[in-house]
Amino acid sequence: MNPGSTSAFDQILETVTVGQQRVPGVVAAVTGRDGLLYEGASGQRTLGQPEAMTTDSVFAMFSTTKAITATAVLQLVEEGRLDLDAPARDYLPMIGELKVLEGFDSDGTPRLRPAKNHITTRMLLLHTAGLGYEFFNEHYNRLVQEQRQPSIISGSLAALKTPLLFEPGEQWEYGSNMDWAGLVVEAITGKRLGEVMQQRIFEPLGMTDTAFTMTPSMLQRRAGMHQREEDGSLSPVEGSLLPPEPEVHMGGHGLFSTVKDYCLFIRAWLNDGQGDHGRILKPETIRFAEQNGLDNLKIKALPCVIPSISHTAEFFPGMPKSWALSFMINEQDAPTGRPAGSLAWAGLANLFYWIDRKNGIGGFWATQILPFVDPVSTQGYLDFETAAYRNLSR
Repeated sequence: MNPGSTSAFDQILETVTVGQQRVPGVVAAVTGRDGLLYEGASGQRTLGQPEAMTTDSVFAMFSTTKAITATAVLQLVEEGRLDLDAPARDYLPMIGELKVLEGFDSDGTPRLRPAKNHITTRMLLLHTAGLGYEFFNEHYNRLVQEQRQPSIISGSLAALKTPLLFEPGEQWEYGSNMDWAGLVVEAITGKRLGEVMQQRIFEPLGMTDTAFTMTPSMLQRRAGMHQREEDGSLSPVEGSLLPPEPEVHMGGHGLFSTVKDYCLFIRAWLNDGQGDHGRILKPETIRFAEQNGLDNLKIKALPCVIPSISHTAEFFPGMPKSWALSFMINEQDAPTGRPAGSLAWAGLANLFYWIDRKNGIGGFWATQILPFVDPVSTQGYLDFETAAYRNLSR
């Protein structure tokens, strides 16, 4: 990075954590191929509490979990233990029991029919299996509200047993696909997903603060969750929203981690699968996984269904975007400076990351605020990414 970049980053973090329209606290970092280029923290871990936000603060990672689960899937593909295009029920029979939702009867009972197509693990990684989320899909929200379907954030197996919204493979719909992909990994390995990740990803990368269940040390450093109210104020939320001992290790959203740990993961993707302490994927697997897997399909905006959980969400509106295994791809250069073909995604509590393999940099921005796409946190992240490219030594 250019001289002076640290002060530019620090100013963004400090600005976003002061004033009436602010975030309680933020941690952000930029990494290159050889190590961190910047890390910083500002604000408080939890409003009303004395602890300052620090670079080792622990966050509920929500959907930034997905890329790590996809990495575990790709490792099994490399080893010949998993065929992405075989029916996923060959590995996990219960996924073959999911039926397609055709509508609701007058009394609210779902009308279901057997699926004609098999769900494949590739579809799970691409979000084309037919699965959704209740906070982005009216039908799923109706199941939760009227049919006692457990919320996805309950961490329960019952929460995953939802009907399909369309015939597998025919559309793109963001949803619980990666939770099912994690169960496929468990079925093949005979181990819980967290154990697989610990042995095959976290240890080779040196990720010591990442888990589905927090250690006592992680609990002491946990950043508190907050709700942005309609008047713009912030209210602390009790607990982390995610269960401390989940029934299912949810591969789509269940990890707790730190920004520093996640940057170790980003760095491995920048370095063709080579981590700081070992290799997690082959270079050819990384090159395969970063390609658009949707053919002519494009990803769409995620609609606001439960306003307290998420606003309507779309990155770079108007820009065509596709999906890799398992990341969003911007198909044109982004206004932040991120080049076309880069990888990125986010987590529900306003966590954001990007991976630019062309320039060899990536970054992570972490807050703990609902609803998703909080204007203050989102703009802070975009300013942060823009500053990274403005200060990038060419």
